[in-house]
Amino acid sequence: MSHDAQHHLDATGLLCPEPVMMLHNKVRDMDPGEVLEVRATDPSTERDIPKFCQFLGHTLLGQEQEGELWVYWILKKAVDS
Repeated sequence: MSHDAQHHLDATGLLCPEPVMMLHNKVRDMDPGEVLEVRATDPSTERDIPKFCQFLGHTLLGQEQEGELWVYWILKKAVDS
């Protein structure tokens, strides 16, 4: 699975809460409707990133695991409130 991402965030090697903090800052700098690809090695992102999207109204387009690596694609919501 792959999505055409305009932005990329490498959070590999970082542990909770750093990946989600970096994700929050990155999404803030994006335009509505843009896609972010996040790469992480912290297993807690499997729980934290979907909750982040649900809480803030962004769309988790997909996620996959490749061994110790998790990859997520996040669509920033249309209107940033």
